Amino acid sequence: MSQQQSADEVPVRDGMPMFGLGTWENDDQQQVADSVQTALEMGYRHIDTAQIYGNEEGVGDGIAAADVPREDVFLASKVWISKLGHDDVISSTKESLQKLGTDYVDLMYVHWPAGAYDAEETLSAFAELKQEGHIERIGVSNFESEHLDAAREVLGDDVFVNQVEMHPRLRQEALRDYCADADVELVAYSPLARGGVFDMPTVSEIADKHGVSEPQVSLAWLRQKGVTAIPKATSQSHIRDNWESLKLELDEADIEAIDAIDETERCVNPDFGPDSWA
Repeated sequence: MSQQQSADEVPVRDGMPMFGLGTWENDDQQQVADSVQTALEMGYRHIDTAQIYGNEEGVGDGIAAADVPREDVFLASKVWISKLGHDDVISSTKESLQKLGTDYVDLMYVHWPAGAYDAEETLSAFAELKQEGHIERIGVSNFESEHLDAAREVLGDDVFVNQVEMHPRLRQEALRDYCADADVELVAYSPLARGGVFDMPTVSEIADKHGVSEPQVSLAWLRQKGVTAIPKATSQSHIRDNWESLKLELDEADIEAIDAIDETERCVNPDFGPDSWA
């Protein structure tokens, strides 16, 4: 199968491939470069990083090494909470572009509504970067509905996406409803519950039923919910296993069983997270 045929397997919504590679907790520049190159040459077209990950240079090297044109790659990064003052947003984004070896990113996120974040000041800087062509789309991450309300007051329809933790143990029903009503895309980080999907009997039963892995079940469930997943993987085998989830179609009973799982667990909950998470 050719690269283009593989890439065409990924659903695309408003220009964003609804499946990608996450790079959190991988600050080995060569390893992240290799994983990005492997993913792109397998067919992935959405790569997610962040300033705080410390791997933007490796991500850029991987994109440069891959036999895929830059314009075919949907590249996303995030501005860290200490850089969310107006001028810091501008300067740190330009530093990110330099590290990534590109003139623009397809999507730049506010990483958390925390630290130096101020809706008006922070997002006006993002709007300037968009107007100047340094970023194509504006995203937010770890925002609850009240944060989204404030962001949309500043940016209106320019709030493109909200990236949050989401998996079968954290199904985000209320936030999904909000984003659907507001026409805001959802991107799921930690879509495998930091490996927790292997310990969920319901997910394992569905995986056995279809002859697939538990990660594939979780990723297919997210895709069929209309959510973009960006699982982190470094080895070729894990990158491939996640990719194979695109071939899996869960039936109605599978979806209902996952929706009915009676447990909730948030894997990522720093001290500066939203108050509603406490």
